[in-house]
Amino acid sequence: MTYPFLRARQFVLSIATGAALALASISPSQAAAKIQRLVSPGGIEAWFVQDATVPLIAMEYSFAGGSGQDPEDKSGVANLVGDLLDEGSGDLDSKTFHERLDRRAIELSFSATRDTFRGSLRMLRDNKDEAFDLLRSALTSPHFDTADVERIRSQVISGLRRETTNPSSLASRKFLEVAFGDHPYGRQTNGTLDSVPTITVADMKDYVGRVIAKDGLKIAVVGDVDPATLGKLLDHTFGSLPAKAKLTPVADVEAAKPPQRAFVPLDVPQTVITFGGPGVKRSDPNFMAAYVVNHILGGGGLSSRLYREVREKRGLAYSVFESLLWMEHSAVFIGNTGTRADRAGDTIDAIDKEVRRIAEEGPTQKELDEAKSYLKGSQMLALDTSSKLAQALLQYQQDKLPIDYIEKRNAIVDAVTLDDAKAAARRLWGQGLLTVVVGRTPQAAAQPAATAPKSN
Repeated sequence: MTYPFLRARQFVLSIATGAALALASISPSQAAAKIQRLVSPGGIEAWFVQDATVPLIAMEYSFAGGSGQDPEDKSGVANLVGDLLDEGSGDLDSKTFHERLDRRAIELSFSATRDTFRGSLRMLRDNKDEAFDLLRSALTSPHFDTADVERIRSQVISGLRRETTNPSSLASRKFLEVAFGDHPYGRQTNGTLDSVPTITVADMKDYVGRVIAKDGLKIAVVGDVDPATLGKLLDHTFGSLPAKAKLTPVADVEAAKPPQRAFVPLDVPQTVITFGGPGVKRSDPNFMAAYVVNHILGGGGLSSRLYREVREKRGLAYSVFESLLWMEHSAVFIGNTGTRADRAGDTIDAIDKEVRRIAEEGPTQKELDEAKSYLKGSQMLALDTSSKLAQALLQYQQDKLPIDYIEKRNAIVDAVTLDDAKAAARRLWGQGLLTVVVGRTPQAAAQPAATAPKSN
């Protein structure tokens, strides 16, 4: 499954550990049989799969809160905290902290989604004590030294400036503004050019003090460690954190009702089109029907209806996709494509037509059967490494699914009927689309691009 609104930043893995992680293959059936609910002596709970295939340990964890806890006028606090927690802590400055990580091939990273502040830790089995100790230090005594803060801040601002000329970034920002307005979900996790310069060290320390606490902590661990040892490591790492977070309540919100269309002018050759609307929350009893029918419309890659209509039949775009995204307080479906500026209108019309068709008619039985077969089989590949399995187990906890969900999932997929799928299609797409277009104005798009002067 696609995990909701994960931060765009990609974590760079070291060659040695990355190659080893790729070997840690665990099938869903094996994983389901091995998943334990471990509670440490100090009361820290984790979902745990003990696996000695390779001498590696992967841990994923999160704290409730995320960028939804940023002050209204200072979006980007959680993102900046995530970038700075590993820039020195305890008695280690930034350079020494990273040298310790590199020397032991320890991968430690932090990121913020709208609902959670997440962390990832990977290490060789023999380096587990040092790895967990460095994580403990980062969570409990981060430095936020001025030089490090300003260096990271400048990097974030540089990225935000680049986004002002990136049509995909502008489309995503505008879509969230249209969908959620002044709700925290309408703000950007990485902040804005106005907000990031105003964030202070006091803001970041306040965020850590309010969010990093045990009552909102969820943990998933997969790897070569026994339960008793893991329990001690969890207590050492998380045991001294505050018992309770001090979170600002975030209200439930429904995305704006379609149809609506917004245009953002940008003088680029390719127009980007982002489209979507209200979705289905993970807790909804009809979620799986929506997930299956969404695969048929736009989530199935080369086999999806949108791909066939937009790319194969009309040649309007290189790719087009659409996904369900669910959060703690809302849900949307969102899709994206890019096309020549003079063909943007045709592309939007083709997407609208196909969305209306599936809303009115639903999928065929053949499409439903093929989608269910694919989704059941692809789950094996989705959980084929220790890292992927740990990420999935963390997400299942956040989604409040049972610990044996992996065992039950295929039966839940199988239970979706054609009537269920048709009802889900009407619910998702019966009202039309929220559409954001970023590119040249229709008048400018109709003109040929200026010819660049020839170089001698």
